[in-house]
Amino acid sequence: MSEYLEHELSTRFTLLKLWTHSSKPKFFKQNSNLIKAVVGDTSCGADAEMIESLPRLEIVASYSVGLDKIDLEKCRAKGIRVTNTPDVLTDDVADLAIGLIMAVLRRVSASDGFVRSGKWKDGDFRLATKFSGKSVGIVGLGRIGSAIAKRAEAFRCPISYHSRSQKRHTDYKYYSNIIDLATNCQILIVACALTQETHHIVNHKVIDALGPNGILINIGRGAHVDEPELVSALLEGRLAGAGLDVYENEPKVPEQLLGLDNVVLLPHVGSNTKETSKAMADLMIKNFEAYFGNKPLLTPVL
Repeated sequence: MSEYLEHELSTRFTLLKLWTHSSKPKFFKQNSNLIKAVVGDTSCGADAEMIESLPRLEIVASYSVGLDKIDLEKCRAKGIRVTNTPDVLTDDVADLAIGLIMAVLRRVSASDGFVRSGKWKDGDFRLATKFSGKSVGIVGLGRIGSAIAKRAEAFRCPISYHSRSQKRHTDYKYYSNIIDLATNCQILIVACALTQETHHIVNHKVIDALGPNGILINIGRGAHVDEPELVSALLEGRLAGAGLDVYENEPKVPEQLLGLDNVVLLPHVGSNTKETSKAMADLMIKNFEAYFGNKPLLTPVL
C-alpha cells in the first residue's frame, strides 16, 4: 500500500493490514465482525471468499480504475457499495502507453544497454523504426483509450479502434471485429477493461493479423493477452515487438521475454507517479468519508 494512503487511512479509521498476516482465514476469523470497508488495488481486491468472510462489509474501494479483482455480482447481491479511482490516473497511463511505443520502435532500452556495455566504440547502433505516421489501433476507447488516441494524433498517426459499440463522440474508424482492427493497424494498444469477454481478447488470430511488422502495447491487464501465444509470436518473428506494463501472472514474467531486445518490460507502473498516487489516495479517502458521512459517493461503481 502507498505510504501516503496508509497514513491517511490510519488517521481516520482503524486500519487492519491483511498483508502483515500469514493466514487469511485466521485473519478473517479474528476480524470478521469489525471490518466494514475493504481497500483493494490492481493485485488484490474483494473476491467471493473475502466477501463471504466479512458479514459486516459495506463498501469496497479500489485504488485503481480496474475492477477485475472485485466480485461485482457478489457485491451487488449483498448491497455492498463499490468505488474506484477513474480520471485521476488517465493522463499517466496514456503517457506511459506512448512512452512504450517510443521505447519499442526506437529501441530505447536496447540502445541504452548498447552505450552502457561499451559497444558504441565498436560501431553504431542499428537502425530503429519510426513512430510518426504509423497507424494505431486501440482496443477500448474509454477514458484511457481516448487519451492515448489524442496523444497519438500529435504524431500524425491514423487512429482506429474496437469496442463493444461504436462511439458517437469520435470520427476515428471503428471496427466491430478486433481481427479487422489488427489487420489494419501497425501498432495495437490494449486499453479496455478486463471482463469475461475481453479475457485473451488478443489471441493467436489477432497476433497473426497484426503481423510480423506489428507492435503490441498492453497497458490494460495481463489476461487481455494470451501470453504463451505472444511469447511464441515474438520468438518466431511473427510479431515485430511488444511493450508490456502488465502480465498474466504478476509479478511473474515469462522468462523467454527477458532476453528479447524488441520487448520493453515494465512492472505495472502505469499510474505510478507521485502526483497520481496522491490523487488516487485522496479520491479513495473522499469516497470513504462521503459514505460514512451519509453523502453521495464521488465515483460509485455500485
